[in-house]
Amino acid sequence: MDLQYLRRLLKIFDESTAVDLEIEEEGIKLRLSKFSEHQAAIASSPQVIHIPSAMSSPSSAPAQAPQVSAAPQVAAAPTPSAPAPSAAEEKKTHQICSPIVGTFYRAPAPDADSFVQVGSRISAGATLCIVEAMKLMNEIESDVSGTVVKILVENGQPVEYNQPLMLVELN
Repeated sequence: MDLQYLRRLLKIFDESTAVDLEIEEEGIKLRLSKFSEHQAAIASSPQVIHIPSAMSSPSSAPAQAPQVSAAPQVAAAPTPSAPAPSAAEEKKTHQICSPIVGTFYRAPAPDADSFVQVGSRISAGATLCIVEAMKLMNEIESDVSGTVVKILVENGQPVEYNQPLMLVELN
């Protein structure tokens, strides 16, 4: 299975109200569930999404896409804030964004020290945090060298694809 295809499926599944997803394609069988086995036994009638094989090709349109309910968006009330940073200040900082949807963790274990703190000097390739997706712990590495100036997400909070996690002041 193509990695981009798998990411799209995970995003659709995560945003849907379905609790189970089964896909069999080219001899590969994939089963995802939002419940543990114990919870699944308790659930009365789990929904199953069957993705047609037409979706396996990125250029072809799916025959029938699963329904995804979207909550109405509410505009945030304006809050008093500091003046916007100048273009020169923005060029000095770099956003580290989440490459996947999941849960943000600052440390490798609940009782361990955080990978980085505000003020930590980092180099390219240094592990900054973990984003857990479907019980897989994905280490997020820095693509730049610099100093962490702000951590934008609280430990244990869900994050979206491409959501800014940290700001790094470039060297």
